[in-house]
Amino acid sequence: MSNSTAVPAAQPGKLEFLVREEDHVANGTLLGFWIYLMSDCLIFAALFATYGVLSQSYAGGPTGADLFDLNLVAINTGFLLFSSITYGFAMLQMQQGKLNGTMIWLAITGLLGAGFLGLELYEFNHLIHEGAGPQRSAYWSAFFALVGTHGLHVAFGIIWLVTLLVQLRKHGINVANRRRLFCLSMFWHFLDVVWIGVFTIVYLMGSLS
Repeated sequence: MSNSTAVPAAQPGKLEFLVREEDHVANGTLLGFWIYLMSDCLIFAALFATYGVLSQSYAGGPTGADLFDLNLVAINTGFLLFSSITYGFAMLQMQQGKLNGTMIWLAITGLLGAGFLGLELYEFNHLIHEGAGPQRSAYWSAFFALVGTHGLHVAFGIIWLVTLLVQLRKHGINVANRRRLFCLSMFWHFLDVVWIGVFTIVYLMGSLS
């Protein structure tokens, strides 16, 4: 006895879909975003490797130990690390279904991220003013490529965060916005991990060289 189910013949002029179940794979968005983060890991790994190779190529110019302001960098690091904590509070509020609390903590996260970017741009301007721009030596080219790429990621993260705030205000904490918040959470914490590497390898070790 055959187990196949007969498909009724389509009527003339009427569309007939043979596959009627949901075509979106469960958790497909999160899986795709994990794959994206892995590709971003490769980008930063290449930038770290380049910096490591060129970390002594000063071309007779200033070194990181000459110009780095570790107090400023420590404050900047605090901004980014605290932003990761505030994002965690936003996720807790989301899980409790509290829209206003979620948006408030997201806004605080965005402000901390903006503070991080502001101090980083100030540092770049100071370095360039001191004659340590990306064209000065291979070392400074590698420095600006690595630190600047991370800063660009933070800028895109802030734009994404502001877009999410608009979506939350318009649609509330629905399934789609929960998924988006989870993806941005992974992205934001990933940037924190990368920055810890930047702070340790570029700034701390660079100041000791």
